[in-house]
Amino acid sequence: MAERVRVPSPLIPWRMPSGRGATEQPNATGDGDAPLTLRFWVFLVLTGVATGLFSALMMLVLNPVQHLAFGYGTGTYQAAVERSGDIRRLVALLAAGVFGGVAWYFLRRFMPGEKTDLDDVVWRPGQRLSFRRSFLSGVISEVVVGLGASIGRENAPKLMGGASGSVLADWGRLTPGQKRLLMACGAGAGFAAVYNVPLGGALLSAEVMLGTISLPVILPALACSGIATVTAWIYLPRQVTYPHVPDYQVTIPLMIFALAAGPLTGVIASGYIRVIGWVTHFQLTGVRSIAAQVAAMGLLGVAGFGFPQLFGNGRDMASDAFAGVGGLGVLLALALLKPLMTAMCLGAGASGGLFTPTLSTGAVLGGAAGIAWSAAWPGSPVGAYALVGAAAMMGAAMQAPLAALALIVELTSGGHSLLIPMIVATVLATAVARQIDGYSIYTARLRAG
Repeated sequence: MAERVRVPSPLIPWRMPSGRGATEQPNATGDGDAPLTLRFWVFLVLTGVATGLFSALMMLVLNPVQHLAFGYGTGTYQAAVERSGDIRRLVALLAAGVFGGVAWYFLRRFMPGEKTDLDDVVWRPGQRLSFRRSFLSGVISEVVVGLGASIGRENAPKLMGGASGSVLADWGRLTPGQKRLLMACGAGAGFAAVYNVPLGGALLSAEVMLGTISLPVILPALACSGIATVTAWIYLPRQVTYPHVPDYQVTIPLMIFALAAGPLTGVIASGYIRVIGWVTHFQLTGVRSIAAQVAAMGLLGVAGFGFPQLFGNGRDMASDAFAGVGGLGVLLALALLKPLMTAMCLGAGASGGLFTPTLSTGAVLGGAAGIAWSAAWPGSPVGAYALVGAAAMMGAAMQAPLAALALIVELTSGGHSLLIPMIVATVLATAVARQIDGYSIYTARLRAG
C-alpha cells in the first residue's frame, strides 16, 4: 500500500528514529483538495469576521421586532407573549403571514434560479449560492420569527456565513475545494455566533457539512467559529443560551430511562424528518403561498390561545422544560403541536431554521416521558429527562451525535454532568433513526433535481 504523503510538507524534514511516518495517524494526512495555504487562512479569518457581523446584524433585526410586536423591554420572549393577550398575539401572527407571504413571493419571482439552499450548494459541486437573495431571505425570516412564526432563527446567520465564505473565496480566487471548505466553515460559524457555541458550530461544519473530523477540516472550522463568535459579541450576549439549568446528577432511574428512551426517540425523529421532507417538497409557491402563510400563521395564533409557548423558535419552551416547568398534559401537547406548527409554517412557504424547534420538541418530549417514568421509578428531576430527550432528538434529527452533544453542553450550564445518559440516549436514537431511514433534517429539505 502506498504511503500517505503530508501536504504541505512539515518544517522538520527528517523522521523519528523509528522511520515511521506522521501520516500514519489517519486524521493527520494531507489537506486533500483544499490546501490550507496562507491565502486560505487570510480569507478564513475574513469569513469569520464577516459571519460574526452578519450574525449580529440578523439578531439586530430580530430583537426589535420581538420587542415591538409584544411590547416588552426586559424579560423573556415567552413571558411577553403570554402577557400580550390573545388578540395581540393573533394580530402579530397575521402580520407575519402577510409580510412573509408577500416578501417571499416577490423574492422568488424576481430572483428565480438564485440558490439559497446552502447544504445543497456545499454537497453538490458546481452549485452557486446567491449572496443577495440569501441576505434578503434571512432578513425576512428574522422578521417573521420575531412576530411569532414557529421556525428557527439560526438559518439566516448560517446562510450568511456560507454566503460570506462563497463571496470571499471568489475574491481570493481560491480553489473549488477551498471554497467548499470556507463555505462550510462559515455556515458553522454563523450557527456558533448566534448561539455562542464555538465548539458546536465547528463540529456542525465538520460532522454535518463535510462529514469528516480530520485535522485539515476541524482546524479551520474551529478557527472560523471562534472568530465569528467573538466578533458577534459586539452585540450578542456572552452567556450561555440556557443559563439557569440546574446541575443535575446521574441516577440509576435516569440511566435506565436513557436506554429505553433512545430507541423510541429515534423512531419519532424518523417520522418527524419524513414530515419535514414532505412539506418541503410540496411547499406552496406563487400567489397561493401568500394566502397560505396568512392562514398558517392565523392557525398558529389560534393554537397560541391555549399554548403561547408555540410562538417563536421554541427557545423559552425548551428553557422551561430544562428547568422542570410544566405538567404531563402540557408537555405532551407541546411535543405534538410544536413540530406540526413548524411543518405547517414551512409548507405554507416560510423559510427558516429547524434547530431550536427540533431541540425544544425533544426537550418537552423528554420532560413528558420523564414525568411518566418518575411516577413508576422516582429519583431524577423532570429537567434532567428533558436534557436527555433534547440531546437524543438532536442527534437523531441531525444525524450528527457528536455535534448534538457538544451543542447541548455549550447551550446549557448544567448539561455536562449528564453526559453519560445523554451519550447513551443519543447514540441509540441516532443509530435507530439511521437504520430506519437515514435522512436528517438537512437532507430531507433538499429540493428535487
